[in-house]
Amino acid sequence: MPVQSTPQYITDDKGNRVSVVLPVDQYQELLDDLEDLAAVAERKGEDTLSHDEVIKQLKDSGKL
Repeated sequence: MPVQSTPQYITDDKGNRVSVVLPVDQYQELLDDLEDLAAVAERKGEDTLSHDEVIKQLKDSGKL
């Protein structure tokens, strides 16, 4: 389960937020999510297979 915490902000001398401090686990989770979204975007135009077709291909190849 992800750790939920309030982020801490680092501000400049005018009070503008310039950086954020997150727990490492939360930061890693965000990076993982970004990688997943990038993979989905790259594969957006690919053809899809039905579940039945995937099962058939796995059985035909001897992997299932």
